[in-house]
Amino acid sequence: MKLDGAGLTCAQIHEVGYDDARVTISSLDRARAAWGAAQELRGPVYGQSTGVGANKDTDVEDGGFDLLRSHAGGAGAPVEPGRARAMLVVRLNQLLAGGSGVDPGVLPVLADAINGGFTPPIRTYGAIGTGDLTALATTALCLLGELPWNAPSPGAAGPRYPLASRDALPFISSGAATLADSALACHRLRRLLEAAVDVAAFSFAAVDASAEPLAAVVQEARPHSGQAATAARLRGLIAHEPSPRVQDPYGYRAFAQVHGAALDTLDRARDVVETDVNAATENPLIADGLAWHNGNFHAAPVALALDALRAALAQTAQLSTARLATLMEPSYTGLLPFLAASPGGSGAMILEYVAQDALAELRHLAAPVTTGTAVISRGTEDHASFATQAARYALRCLEPLEIVLACERVAATRALYHRRQISTPDRVLTSDIEDARRALTSS
Repeated sequence: MKLDGAGLTCAQIHEVGYDDARVTISSLDRARAAWGAAQELRGPVYGQSTGVGANKDTDVEDGGFDLLRSHAGGAGAPVEPGRARAMLVVRLNQLLAGGSGVDPGVLPVLADAINGGFTPPIRTYGAIGTGDLTALATTALCLLGELPWNAPSPGAAGPRYPLASRDALPFISSGAATLADSALACHRLRRLLEAAVDVAAFSFAAVDASAEPLAAVVQEARPHSGQAATAARLRGLIAHEPSPRVQDPYGYRAFAQVHGAALDTLDRARDVVETDVNAATENPLIADGLAWHNGNFHAAPVALALDALRAALAQTAQLSTARLATLMEPSYTGLLPFLAASPGGSGAMILEYVAQDALAELRHLAAPVTTGTAVISRGTEDHASFATQAARYALRCLEPLEIVLACERVAATRALYHRRQISTPDRVLTSDIEDARRALTSS
């Protein structure tokens, strides 16, 4: 995978993080130009000739190493290697975009770390959506040899680079870890939302739901792209036999509208994230021979997009549980209550409990982070996006959403078997749910 600072996608970030994709560097020209301009700067430059945060007006000399050591203190569980690798590729790509003023010699070393399977020992807690200073300071100390890399094999020596004091702030001035989590979430959720259409098709077939709401003429009357794409895909998956009902519940009749909105929201989130992974989020930004002090590191656009995405996931999951409820009803399936194997049996009733438990988790994770803020560093940093938390919660949404959809799939499959006179005895459904989850994530 060739990195050029301009075309990195969420899917490619996932490939590096979890599929062992190797990276190469297209050109160091923009990074070299910014570094050269940084050497000529005179006057106060934030984080180089001055302190940071509330110390912005204090002159310092060679304070970069102290900055790294003081900012490398995270807490909580270690971040898994795939997420850490994703962070490294995001930061490398941003540095290739130019504007940081960091020594360009460190960029090939970062590529070596990615390709060699080395990751920094970063922790879960330490950022609030205004830059991942803790994670990137830890990475810089690994490059300096002050902290050990997480190695692919015991005793393997990680890459080193003699960063200068003036490279410290330019290296860490980024939300690369937050963006990496955001990209991973967007990529995985895309696959899961696509699989959800297949699950809905099983339910449509199981209850003889009407295909009328999916008609092209209906979509043309209200041209939202996600809605139209969802309806078209589902039309291609189901039979168009007449339904016994004039109208179905919203779980079927409004599926394209609700699920399509989730797809549109996901597309918006992906676009926002991909803008930032290919952007110069540096403060100060080195451009046109000057240092421009700015707020490009602030992740408000990412936080807002991910807040909307998590809310959309909760809505589409709610419709899945609504369809699951109809699959328990004889008036929709023509079968025994709860899809039981014999009268009075509980059949698949427990699927509703499991799905509602997972849905409750999704609703909790959908609470917006952007309604809160923080004031730190003696009042000089007086707003926070909490995009870090928005990204973390988006990743956590994957498991409960999978479970909700898996429960619907198990019930719909069971209903279709029973309608074909294929006996499905009442049994423990744990393995059925897990099999359904695997089918969702492998599709």
